[in-house]
Amino acid sequence: MTQPKIRLTVNGRIHDVAAAADTALLYVLRNDLELNGPKYGCGLGECGACTVLIDGAAARACVIPIGGCAGHDILTLEGLGSRAHPDPVQQAFIHEQAAQCGYCLNGMIMTAKALLMRNINPSESEAREALRHNLCRCGAHVEIMRAVMRAAGEAAEVPD
Repeated sequence: MTQPKIRLTVNGRIHDVAAAADTALLYVLRNDLELNGPKYGCGLGECGACTVLIDGAAARACVIPIGGCAGHDILTLEGLGSRAHPDPVQQAFIHEQAAQCGYCLNGMIMTAKALLMRNINPSESEAREALRHNLCRCGAHVEIMRAVMRAAGEAAEVPD
């Protein structure tokens, strides 16, 4: 029996995916759409490595069933920017060298992007609060915070 297709909008493109409605979004993104930004970390929605934006809000793709994603805009790391034109958050992470192994990087960047979309000029304590559920085992927290605050400062300087 073939699976019914579920229509997903990912990075501005429409995809009809044949998978069970309870399939984790992460599996579809990585296996079907070949988007490797979101990482499989804990599989329990606890570490943040799989973070994507759904309608602008940070969400853990490993615990989100695709059946609930139809009709929503999903943004992955690949949809933020390119090598030639990185998103300001990506550029801030590059400038601050805010990665060691890079495994947490997807979640950190996507969570920071969600924060800056709802609060263009967060305080350092607001940034810490937003990132507190994203785990980094390498200890790059200082550089990550510098990158988030750099991105916030640059976003705040952009005139409307």
